[in-house]
Amino acid sequence: MKDRDILETPSARRQSEFLAAVARSTRLHRGFAAPPRTPEAFKAYLTRIRRPSHFGYWVRTPAGDLAGVINVTEIVRGTFQSAYLGYYAFLPHANRGYMSQGIRAVLREAFVTHGLHRLEANIQPRNLASRQLVPRLGFRCEGLSPRYLKVGGRWCDHERWALTIEDWQLRRTAG
Repeated sequence: MKDRDILETPSARRQSEFLAAVARSTRLHRGFAAPPRTPEAFKAYLTRIRRPSHFGYWVRTPAGDLAGVINVTEIVRGTFQSAYLGYYAFLPHANRGYMSQGIRAVLREAFVTHGLHRLEANIQPRNLASRQLVPRLGFRCEGLSPRYLKVGGRWCDHERWALTIEDWQLRRTAG
C-alpha cells in the first residue's frame, strides 16, 4: 500500500464505524487523547477539520478498516507557516506500523501540498509509543512544557517535538 493510499479524507458516511472504533479504543486513548465519542462531537470534528486552519485524515488498513486519525491543526500562515500534529490509533490496529506510514504521508501533505515550514507534536512523557514514533520520523525534542494541555479533565505535561521542512527534506534525500 502506497503512503498516500493509506489516507482517507474524513466523511460522515463512516460515522458509525468511527464511533465504534473510538469505543473499542477507550483504554488505549485514556489520558492521552479525547476523540469524538458522540454523533454530535463527530459532526463538530468534521466541521473543525474543514476550516482553512486545519486538515485531517483517517488512516486505513489495506482491507479498508480505520486504523487511526491524524490531524494538522491551528495552522498559522505568514512568516510562521507552522501547525500542530495530533494523532491516535484504533484497536486492533495499534502498533502495526499504520500510524508511522500515515504520518509519513501527512508530512508530505503538510510540507509539499500545504506549504508548511514546521510541525509540532506535543506528547505526554508517559506516552511511550508516541515518544518512540516521532523520533523515527525525524522529529526532535525541543523541551518540556509543564501543565501544557488539558486531557481527560486534567492539565498534563507535554514534551514538544518538532520537524521542519529542511529536516524532513534531508531525511528524504538521505534515506
